[in-house]
Amino acid sequence: MKRIIFTMLICLMSVSCYSQDANSKIENTDTKNINKAVINQAKAAQVTLNGKTITYKEIIQIADGAKVELDSKAVDTVKKAHDTLIKAATTGHKIYGLTVGVGLNKDRAMVNAKGELTDEVINASREFNKGLIHAHCGGYGDFLDVRTTRTIMAIRLNNMLTGGSGVQYEVVEMLQAMLNNNIIPLIPSQGSIGMADITVLGHLGLPMIGEGDVLYKGQIVPASQALQSAGLKPVVLFGKDALSIVSSNAYGAALTVLALNDAEQLIKMSKIVYALSLESLNGNIAPFSENANNLRPFPYFVKVSKDVRALLQGSYLYQPNEERALQDPLSFRDSVHFIGAMEQAFDELNRDLTIQLNTSDDNPGVLVNGAKGATEQEKIMLVQGGGAVVPNSNFDPVIWVLALEKFSISLGAMSNVATQRTIKLDDDYFTKLTRFLGTDKTVHAFGAMQKPFTALNGENIFLSNQMMLLTVPVAGNIEDIATNAPGVAQKVQKQIDNLFYIYGMELVHSAQAVDLRKTSKTGFKMAPATEKLYNEFRKIVKFLDVDKPLTDDFNNAAAFLKTYK
Repeated sequence: MKRIIFTMLICLMSVSCYSQDANSKIENTDTKNINKAVINQAKAAQVTLNGKTITYKEIIQIADGAKVELDSKAVDTVKKAHDTLIKAATTGHKIYGLTVGVGLNKDRAMVNAKGELTDEVINASREFNKGLIHAHCGGYGDFLDVRTTRTIMAIRLNNMLTGGSGVQYEVVEMLQAMLNNNIIPLIPSQGSIGMADITVLGHLGLPMIGEGDVLYKGQIVPASQALQSAGLKPVVLFGKDALSIVSSNAYGAALTVLALNDAEQLIKMSKIVYALSLESLNGNIAPFSENANNLRPFPYFVKVSKDVRALLQGSYLYQPNEERALQDPLSFRDSVHFIGAMEQAFDELNRDLTIQLNTSDDNPGVLVNGAKGATEQEKIMLVQGGGAVVPNSNFDPVIWVLALEKFSISLGAMSNVATQRTIKLDDDYFTKLTRFLGTDKTVHAFGAMQKPFTALNGENIFLSNQMMLLTVPVAGNIEDIATNAPGVAQKVQKQIDNLFYIYGMELVHSAQAVDLRKTSKTGFKMAPATEKLYNEFRKIVKFLDVDKPLTDDFNNAAAFLKTYK
């Protein structure tokens, strides 16, 4: 045993990690980024986690400050799962991350837990757990903001409540306490290849054992100081606790949750911005009529068509007009298809991610009620008295990352559609209005303003390229595939932010076209829904009567769409 512990400690000493000595690295850290989310727990809702039914919307509530309660049945499951795990270890089971090492070291007996849990065995396990946290602190780059970090913590906490982790209840209790006391670990934003975010989530584990630094009451302080101030004691990790903290896709899932929340608003704005642009163009609504839907009833095409028709109820577009084209450019004619594809991709991603949020991605995983229909090979996983410890590959997030990549493609396609629509609004051939939507007082109006949104469109199309395929073998050549889940989520978030700007610039153009069309003799009348959008928008962005810098208008337009109800 002494030789095993000595070997383990020598291995760990060779690993460079971020611990309490990291204070020197962050002395000059600007807290603006990591503290940019304003958390007001006094006014926030309360969310009860049970490991089974959380939605991304509830995770967002926790990210924004909601306090967390734990379902009592889920707590019982956590305790029972830990008992199952320890019983497996004491009856001779070879358990990854507990009685043997991790990664390439899975063939190394790190802690010999066969037989009774003697003081020597317990201390060896505790040292192993601490060393495992240290050895998985390899993130780099800017620290995550408060909102993102709280999202990670909420997801990992809910995952653990399934019982699949086999952690001590104290680990679950600590995550809850840190959330409710707003003790925010300093977690670097880069370093994961998306096959469990191990080198990033090591930094989540440090404060739990009283090491490293945290953001607490607006200041960066040692974790030990923050825990003491909140009346908390560091957790003494044991068993499989450390592996369960670091081996999870909670970071990639957190970024995806935040992107989904923004994407929901984006999809709503996709429909109403398109509706207003149709009125600005004097567009033809036949392509998304009920009769057109019946000819080719793809469900999301039908749904979005119905939504846009509802937004345009009362519009002059339902009345004949001599200037209206029989066939509009494809960017106008086909927009319902592209919005429908984006909404379908969103729903598929949400469905798959919801499974991720409410299950265990731990390897090995703990089953408190045993393994059903176990083969002879699988019977070695069974634990005397009930339960099982199951080696698995559930840390692989490829199913929902693939859905995330599909959503990324839909965002790139939608960016191109919106860009083309705005270019057409500048063209007097299509609108029958003035060139570049100018007035008799403008020199160039929007003539040069096609460049900003086409630049954003180019970036979004580039970001649509699949990142999940760009991996190399690591960890002694045993981890030879990955998904880059956090990177995929980061690029999707960037695409969403860019598309809000593209839509905002389209809205600037379409509102200008509305003002010009109001003076024409075409029987122009807006639908109540689009008129409300137009009126609210005009409170912050005014009609372009003479040439002026438009940067503020574009920034304000994007911000307007992010919050418009």
